[in-house]
Amino acid sequence: MSKPGFLSFSSSELMPQEEVLEVKTAKSDLKIGIPKETSFQEKRVPLTPDGVALLTDHGHEVQIETGAGEGASYSDKDFSEAGAQIVYSADKIYENDLILKVEPPSEAELKMMKHKQTLLSALQLKTQTRSYFKSLMDKKITALSFENIEDEDGIIPVVRSMSEIAGNTSILVAAEYLSNANNGKGFMLGGVSGVPPTEVVIIGAGTVGAYAARTALALGANVKVFDKSLTKLRRLQATINNMPIYTCVIQPKILEKALMRCDVAIGAIRASSGRTPCVVSDDMVSKMKAGSVIIDVSIDQGGCFESSELTSHDQPTFNKYDIVHYCVPNIASRVSRTASFSLSNIMAPILLSIGESGGIDEILARNIGVRKGLYLYNGTLVNQPIGEWFDLPYTDADLLFG
Repeated sequence: MSKPGFLSFSSSELMPQEEVLEVKTAKSDLKIGIPKETSFQEKRVPLTPDGVALLTDHGHEVQIETGAGEGASYSDKDFSEAGAQIVYSADKIYENDLILKVEPPSEAELKMMKHKQTLLSALQLKTQTRSYFKSLMDKKITALSFENIEDEDGIIPVVRSMSEIAGNTSILVAAEYLSNANNGKGFMLGGVSGVPPTEVVIIGAGTVGAYAARTALALGANVKVFDKSLTKLRRLQATINNMPIYTCVIQPKILEKALMRCDVAIGAIRASSGRTPCVVSDDMVSKMKAGSVIIDVSIDQGGCFESSELTSHDQPTFNKYDIVHYCVPNIASRVSRTASFSLSNIMAPILLSIGESGGIDEILARNIGVRKGLYLYNGTLVNQPIGEWFDLPYTDADLLFG
């Protein structure tokens, strides 16, 4: 028996051992198809010309449907000069091995998909149907949702990036509707010497709330942030360097008083599952100052103001209790070029990794972060929430890849 503190080896371990070397995986050239988005008011494109150039320089083939970048102010010429092939038929786009989209495919697009294809797009589970997944399963599709793919730090980069954009944009939208140009109260969001600053209330201290707070503070506004999590409020105060900010755990009476005094209220609560909790009642909204502005970024999940109703980019606002309500989902499409650039910064490296790994099967086996986004593998459902929600058979992805 070995003494404590001394290393012990068996006779077999003392014998010369074979050296184990990692076998380099052969690079795989990808054939990527990018169709034009057909979803209502979706103007983003998943790859910018710079992203396309990065992929084509590494030997990958990119086909993009004509007009796909128009919503983000990119022309067909921009993409063709970056190395993409411009295609004038959606059917031809769906002949590629890998389909890259922003929004999930529509029913018409599902019919164009071929067997054993790979789909990389948003999932948007709350808007899907059982037949949608059955169609993908019948065609043996391998599908990944980019809003679930994690990076090496366990962060979901697409969700974080779009949340940052939504937070910043919400304050800029509020500034527009406070001004006379949009029949607002005629306030400048912020403050100047000798004039009291505008009051901004932000409900939610996540990524959206944090970036909304930073933008409002930078403009000179007084900012109050409410959240049910004390940890998030502490983190927010730690990241706002030496800037005065009021934080408070959500308490109805304190929140009601803050809303009565504010000029802008931002709804920035994100539910981990299900509907966003409605924390501001109609009665609380009716007591706000006339001409105040509500930006409900949480409307994607139902909204956190009881008075909120879904609006569109064409008709973004409505008045209730003499309060301007802006309740547009997918607020990132309002700044589609910035949002597209951000998406491309995330999608292009993922696609490069797929190619360098030797294909989709190899990266799914090697990269746990990418595998987090997998919900269908060769037609087999590997996502438990989808299986339970739609009563579909599912298995564990980790079992398939060891």
